[in-house]
Amino acid sequence: MLQDPIPRIRRFNRAVTARTGALDDRFLGRGRPLGPARVLWTIDAAGTDVADLRLSLGLDSGLLSRILRRLEVEGLVATSALATDRRRRIVRLTPAGAAEKAEYDRLNNALAADMLARLSADPGALLAAMDRIALALNRDGITVAVADPDAPGAVACLAAYRALLADRVRGFSNVHVPLPDPEAAAYRPPSGIFLLAWSDRLPAACVSLKTVSVGVGEVKRLWVDPAARGMGLARRMMSAVEDAARSMGLTRLRLDTNENLPEAIALYRKTGWAECPPFTGPPATHWFTKTL
Repeated sequence: MLQDPIPRIRRFNRAVTARTGALDDRFLGRGRPLGPARVLWTIDAAGTDVADLRLSLGLDSGLLSRILRRLEVEGLVATSALATDRRRRIVRLTPAGAAEKAEYDRLNNALAADMLARLSADPGALLAAMDRIALALNRDGITVAVADPDAPGAVACLAAYRALLADRVRGFSNVHVPLPDPEAAAYRPPSGIFLLAWSDRLPAACVSLKTVSVGVGEVKRLWVDPAARGMGLARRMMSAVEDAARSMGLTRLRLDTNENLPEAIALYRKTGWAECPPFTGPPATHWFTKTL
């Protein structure tokens, strides 16, 4: 294998741009290059703040203005000032724009399916590498937000969390993390919270919190996508849930974990959690508490 990483990265970049059609002046055969197509696809159905659009795509204001004017001429978008703040502009899809975005979705899905068809019978390793690369490149764009514990993204994270425990923790069974979660209400405000980390519209981590007594909360179900590990996301999720606990008026937190999750145990010890007497049974083997 070549040892110099630079030509390997450049080979990867060339392969991706060629295979995805990034250099085509009519991306996916729709009559416009990738830039305008990506702008169109990024606009939400309810409309998107132009400043947020520029930030999420990393475009300078002049280039984005030219792209939006082009899309307006095509009848695909319309921009207007926000009613509550005339300094802010909102861009919305027209019916024709919504139809064009749907067509881009269809064509992009077909392109992805074709790429999968070119892989081996088990594409898991390559897909995992794609996840790792995408999460690493989008590291600064990962956001943490409140979610409903029954939302699809939350359920997907909990299913992955359950699979991890089943693989690594002796004595674990699905009854320890049932889906759908019968305790979902406990992880909703005002007595609880469920947090998801998002990377380009896909969930990458979760953590939840419920109130167990006056002033005391319990942190549950910290999970980070294996492709995102080593990026500080677990520490960030714990910091976010601790901040949420403070805003709820909680003064002490507790959590339990298992000896077969040494990364979690190390994280808790490094971030000020102290071991405490057991408050749950198996499969937990370690119990921690933290005063806020």
